[in-house]
Amino acid sequence: MRELIKKDQLVTVVPQDFKNSNKGRVLDVSLEGFRMELKYKPDGLIKNHICDFYSLTDNGFLYFESYIQNLENNVISIANPVKHRFLQRRKFTRIKFIEDIELVYEDTVYKARTLDISAGGMKLSTRENIDIEKEYKVTIKLSEEQDIKCKYQLIRVEKGDSGIYTISGRFVNLSNIDKMTLVQFCMKKDMENLNK
Repeated sequence: MRELIKKDQLVTVVPQDFKNSNKGRVLDVSLEGFRMELKYKPDGLIKNHICDFYSLTDNGFLYFESYIQNLENNVISIANPVKHRFLQRRKFTRIKFIEDIELVYEDTVYKARTLDISAGGMKLSTRENIDIEKEYKVTIKLSEEQDIKCKYQLIRVEKGDSGIYTISGRFVNLSNIDKMTLVQFCMKKDMENLNK
């Protein structure tokens, strides 16, 4: 783990309850694991409970599961993970995601359907001619209990022969918790698809 996690590296901690996600800076690394100082109070982080960890490294976006061995004030000790993996280099995992969605600009609502999604953005299809210069409010429903609200900025619009527009765009003003939620959602769906 020493070659992957280094002193002063930023790491995001995502427990089972996404709302208690936290982040911090690595204080030191040992053969047993590493210690980090959290930015926020460690509410909802529990010793010996498995959490997801994410960090941007020179090799890409690092992901691993581990548990908190010790918790003192804002300093936590993390056990070395059994295994780790790199998500797609410099990009987020992208998955097929088919859902009806609405793009809202002021009082105008445009109907569209998602084709794929990642923590960085999504691809849509629509019959409506949407202005590429504007930012749109969107609500992405990941499950019955969980949705993400953010702004969506169009990057590319292509018109097909059938009159259907294919739109690629990125998320704007996405909170860190929502970004981590999307990273985890996409990665778990990707793993499920690989294991089918």
